Order: sequence, then C-alpha cells, then structure tokens
Amino acid sequence: MKNQRITLGGGCFWCLEAVYQELVGVVEVISGYAGGFVESPDYESVCNGTTGHAEVVQIDFNPQEITLRQILEVFFVIHDPTTLNRQGHDVGSQYRSVIYCEDEQQIQAAQGVIEELKNQRAYQDSIVTEVILAPIFYRAEDYHQNYFVTHPFQGYCVGVVAPKLHKFRKTFAQLQKSSA
Repeated sequence: MKNQRITLGGGCFWCLEAVYQELVGVVEVISGYAGGFVESPDYESVCNGTTGHAEVVQIDFNPQEITLRQILEVFFVIHDPTTLNRQGHDVGSQYRSVIYCEDEQQIQAAQGVIEELKNQRAYQDSIVTEVILAPIFYRAEDYHQNYFVTHPFQGYCVGVVAPKLHKFRKTFAQLQKSSA
C-alpha cells in the first residue's frame, strides 16, 4: 500500500509541523500555503491576509502504520476547531481550521470524525473546520521548514509551539515515534 497525503491548517504551521513530525507513520511534513487566490504566495503576503491562503502542513503518511482517523484525532486535540480564523493570539483567515483532502474518501472520513465530535459534544462551541478537496499547495520558504527543531528557544516556539507539542506527547504517547 502506498503512502497517503492530507493537508491540514490549524493556526501557525510551525505548531502543526512540530507535532506531526513526531507522529508514528508520518513520512514527511512540509509547511506551506493553500486555499488562496494568488499564485506562488510568500510568507509576508500570507501573514498580511492579502492572498486568501491558510498556513498549512502537507503530511505524507504510511496508512499501514497510522490511520487517517488517528491523524485527524491528533488534529482536533492540538488546535481549537471552534474559532473562525483564529488560533489563540494568531488572528486572520490564514490561521483557519481546514482539512484539505485528496479524495472523496478522505472528505467522508473527516466529516465523520467531525460528526462524532459534535455528537459527543466534545466542544462547547460549534466546529468551524472546513473540509474540502485539496487546492494547489505551495511550499513555504526554506526557513519555515523544520522550524521548531531548528529554533526551539525562539519566543513563539517556547510560548506557543512547545505547549502544543507537550499536549500531544501527553495525550498521544502511544503514537509517538520512538526517536521523538
């Protein structure tokens, strides 16, 4: 069985990248931009909200080692899917909660997880996560790749990324790569 891909947006891509790099079965995580209307966006224009893109991570994973459902379960724990265009102090459509799927099967799986969370009343507020077919993905600049690993003491990493990574490690210890 070949690797699969899913693209997720849930706030700053540094947070998502740091978590998914430690997830068993994940082969590659690339930070980037998707869902906008400008060709070849750059970080500054995405952050200014002028391109319509979300900060996302494109995740390639081995479905024999981890399921799409498990990837989505992690996603819904490490970000707030109930805030429209916001994650904590990061505000703007570039920080929206979105699942960009590769096919209809992934769309159905993602919608199923969301429906279960709604039925369980997992969140006090309504889930606003978009679930749509993946648009064009643009790789972010090289300095954004592997950001937390190379900048663990940068202020945002200490104050925002590290706590999300800690929450992941505590909640999903059984899904961590052994080298993490």
